[in-house]
Amino acid sequence: MEKRDYYEILGIDRNADSKEIKQAYRKLALKLHPDKNPGDKEAEEQFKEASEAYGILSDNQKRQLYDNYGHAGLSGQRGFSGMDDIFSHFGDIFSDFFGGDIFGGGRHSRPPRPPRGDDLRINASITLKEAYTGTKKALELVHHQLCSLCEGSGSKPGTDPQSCGTCQGHGQVVQRTGFMTMVVPCPDCGGKGSVIVSPCKKCKGSGREPVTRKVSATVPAGVDTGMRLRLAGEGEKPKVGEPGDLYVFITVEDDDKLVRDHSDLYYELEIPFTEAITGKKATINLFDENIEFEIQKGTQPSDIITLKNMGMPVVGKNIRGDLHIDIKVLLPTDLSAEAEKAVNKLHKLLYSKDKK
Repeated sequence: MEKRDYYEILGIDRNADSKEIKQAYRKLALKLHPDKNPGDKEAEEQFKEASEAYGILSDNQKRQLYDNYGHAGLSGQRGFSGMDDIFSHFGDIFSDFFGGDIFGGGRHSRPPRPPRGDDLRINASITLKEAYTGTKKALELVHHQLCSLCEGSGSKPGTDPQSCGTCQGHGQVVQRTGFMTMVVPCPDCGGKGSVIVSPCKKCKGSGREPVTRKVSATVPAGVDTGMRLRLAGEGEKPKVGEPGDLYVFITVEDDDKLVRDHSDLYYELEIPFTEAITGKKATINLFDENIEFEIQKGTQPSDIITLKNMGMPVVGKNIRGDLHIDIKVLLPTDLSAEAEKAVNKLHKLLYSKDKK
């Protein structure tokens, strides 16, 4: 049987944003969820259909394929083999919708994952030369670690947290709304199951303190302003679980002589008008490297000489942009009598009607 249109299944427009897609799926999930429709095969099939539609439209890459080529563009994409498969993919979504243990049944709930440390951001400014060659950058990072006084407990040394009286140390409480029973984090202890009675003076009960450490970042050749580097595991380190990542946001400073346009470089070269007329070999210095090129006879003001593959590297590719040399012809403004006489003579030689 031919598959229905995913937008039609969720009842949304083709230009719906991610929020509208999620809201539409939530509405259908609440209506069609198997725990609310026990034994209803039609509702179960519609639930699977809605979950498949959400799985495609909530993924930007898959959605683009579907928008361009329809269901044919998704050939080879794995569907859902059953209800458990759906819940394994969208467990976090259902947790958002229903608040933890879905409908109180518990059969689709998953054990909580260890907390992951927060990601951190730091800004790094580099010169155009460093962007051209690549560099290693030593960065000073201010972040948080477990408190050295209370060792992360948050409690004053010699004291211990007490079991939360609201949740009896479980970290969760049961809420009932209509036909739904939801298990949510305890509002008094934040899901920890315990409360701090005597906070540590150093960290004020947070269990963490600010520290400064140095991090080395390898900056590849060709980076540009706005690009970021990811240093895995260099973020916040939780008491239990994996550390987060550190993101280094790059700013490339302007250069005195060169202007960058993506992977191309522009250099302004001033030459006397006599050299523009006669031509010459010229040399410019590009990041401590001498670049030789030819200025042709009769070069005009604002002519641009392009040197292929002499510009900025492209990150991750073995190619470079071009170097463009913008010629600025200098004209004398204060001539001596002798020089003016010579110029007039040159003018007659070049532009006289009687010249041969």
